[in-house]
Amino acid sequence: MSTPIERRKADHLDLCATDAVGFRGVSTLLECVRLQHDSLPELAVDEVDTSSTVFGKRLRMPFLVAGMTGGHDRAAAINRGLAAVCESRGYAFGVGSQRAMFEQPALAATYAVRDVAPTALLFGNVGVVQARGMSTADVHSLVRALDADALCVHLNPAQELVQHGGDRDFRGCLDTLRRLGAELPVPVIPKETGAGISASTAARLRDAGLTWVDVGGAGGTSWVGVEALRGEGVLARVGEALWDWGVPTAASVHHAAAAGLCPIATGGIGDGVAAARAIALGARLCGFARAAFRAFVDGGEPAVHALFDVAEAELRAVMVLTGSRDLEALRKAPRVLVGELPAWL
Repeated sequence: MSTPIERRKADHLDLCATDAVGFRGVSTLLECVRLQHDSLPELAVDEVDTSSTVFGKRLRMPFLVAGMTGGHDRAAAINRGLAAVCESRGYAFGVGSQRAMFEQPALAATYAVRDVAPTALLFGNVGVVQARGMSTADVHSLVRALDADALCVHLNPAQELVQHGGDRDFRGCLDTLRRLGAELPVPVIPKETGAGISASTAARLRDAGLTWVDVGGAGGTSWVGVEALRGEGVLARVGEALWDWGVPTAASVHHAAAAGLCPIATGGIGDGVAAARAIALGARLCGFARAAFRAFVDGGEPAVHALFDVAEAELRAVMVLTGSRDLEALRKAPRVLVGELPAWL
């Protein structure tokens, strides 16, 4: 018989394979970033350099398949398939929350991907509330179990407040991030999960000694919405009311970069144009999550490759059309901010 954690993970997979969990009235606001066209780019497509080095590993593209799942028997095939794609394409890969394997070590196999992604940049994942109650050595054991290069510590108070049996006490989380950042031998990446990063949050993370942040902005998958669909009664009604809660992805990337952090743009990134706009705002990596997961569900690894064939071509096209020879040039490309986004900034 499955445990409550396994049932929750299975529900998450089922719901995220549908169109039912997107934000309803809020977008990423990446569409508000208009990059200036250059009719004389003096640049060939083959000259465009999309590579970067992150945590000592060379990436061919600034793409990450962000952490989504683990802790359920179906998660093993998903993680391994997506990690294999990342290995072959020179992307980064992240697993979902490792809480399940910490509480039930038998589930560790559902996160194991290093054999199919021996050189990929690999991110582990633990919740900040769970990490608060763990020793640094225990947290490090999760990193070692994956042979991960860095650890995402996810921040999801909005989701937890709507989840049946979710966390209700978020005190001490900043101190936990400060401790892990100082004591773990791998980089620590605070990671929001759909509600984004405000300017004040970014400043507090910086002041706590963190240098990277996965913004997990509003406009992609609403994890409040996921829990609202799973819930009933009062919690379901609260989830409906807060379905669109959060700071949009574009604003979150800006806030993080303005605070001096290195942003990873996640939250509604599904194509190369959105990725280019996020990079122009300061993103160092762009995370594809539900788009990659749904492609895998629909057609396995070939469908994921097809998704990224298009995304890579789109990013290169935007770089040529803005005269951006490399990613740093794209971050400096002239742009106009329209619509709602300037109000957030």
